Order: sequence, then structure tokens, then C-alpha cells
Amino acid sequence: MLEELKKRVYEANMLLPKHGLVTFTWGNVSEIDRESGIFAIKPSGVDYDKLTPDDMVLMDLNGNKVEGRYNPSSDTATHLELYKAFPKIGGVVHTHSPWATSWAQAGRSIPCYGTTHADYMYGEIPCARCLTGHEFDEYEKNTGLLIVDVFKDRDYEAVPAVLCKNHGPFTWGKDGHEAVHNAVVLEEVAKMAARAEQINPRIQPAPQELQDKHYYRKHGANAYYGQR
Repeated sequence: MLEELKKRVYEANMLLPKHGLVTFTWGNVSEIDRESGIFAIKPSGVDYDKLTPDDMVLMDLNGNKVEGRYNPSSDTATHLELYKAFPKIGGVVHTHSPWATSWAQAGRSIPCYGTTHADYMYGEIPCARCLTGHEFDEYEKNTGLLIVDVFKDRDYEAVPAVLCKNHGPFTWGKDGHEAVHNAVVLEEVAKMAARAEQINPRIQPAPQELQDKHYYRKHGANAYYGQR
């Protein structure tokens, strides 16, 4: 079972360069097996073209390495905090994709300007504050805790993405592949929002009725988009 988990996480990681979300080694995907409490994650600083499924590192929810010849991603502690706080997620992605990271560096949440955004994310994509002071002592762990705090009054399933100020985006989903899918959507939404603001500096978010229509036609009990 864990060998299959490593294979899935390897394949999900390979989607990051395929979709243009990473430069060099600037990204990682993990996926958790909830029954065992074990998650697999990309090793730190290893080139994508050199990775194999066996290189994926297995971790437990106490931050202990269960298996792997490499050190896990430097962002592992962030992934761990998200898995502990968001019980319905099964995969996490972190990238430095340029458009989403540009919004993060600007310290701005991404407003919902249109239906592409509304189809996948309900409302704005929040930007968390930058860490300060002693929070940097456990940087990756506190990044995760900060994301969790941002979602204390938000639905992490309805908005499966966040920006970390001066850093970059994290996304999540039911598994690693869905988390990557959401990372691709986030990057496209970030690009379109930035361009829309250039075209019309006085742009306003899409009407709430339109946002509701597009989100709920794809999500929830009354969704009717796609095949059933």
C-alpha cells in the first residue's frame, strides 16, 4: 500500500514541471494515507528529472521519517500541520509558480473577478501575513499554523488554496493529483486576475449571485456540471 502511495506522489510531483509550475526544484507534492497516518513527500532539493518513485520519503504525523534515503522536503512541517488540521484533505502542493507567487509577494489576496475562479474557489483566495520574530525559529511549522489560522473562519474545502505573504502558494485536495489540479487552477486564476486589473484598474469582484451560481453548479448536493 505504501509503495503505491510513493508511486502516486512521484507521479503527482512530475505534473508540476509538466504544467510549468516549478523552476529547478521549487516545489513539492505530498499525499497521505489516512488509515496508517503516513504521508509521502518529495525529497528536498533533488532535480525532478532524477527522481524515481523509490525516492519519495515516507513520514508520520509526528514528523518522524518512516522510510527514505533522502531528507524530506524542507516544507514537510507545513504539510504536516495542514494534514493535522484539515482532516478531509489527502494531498498538499507547494510551488513558487510565478503568477500566484507575484500576488503572494505583493501581500494581496486574489479577488474573484470571474467564473473561472468561481468554478473552483468560493470567494477570494486569501493571503496570509508574513511570519515575524520568533515565528521564524520554526519557520515551516509556523507557516502551516498560520495557514490553519487563516482558515479558522473559512471553509478549507471551498477554498483549497492560500498565498503566504512574501513566499508563495499552497494548495490541497482529496489526493496529490487533485492538489496539483488546484495549483494549476490557482496559477491561471492569478494570471487572469493580474491581467484584468491591468486592463481595468477599477475592476470590481464578480457579482455574488454569479459566484454562487458557478461554484454551486459544480459543488454540493445540487451540482449538475459534468457527468454523474
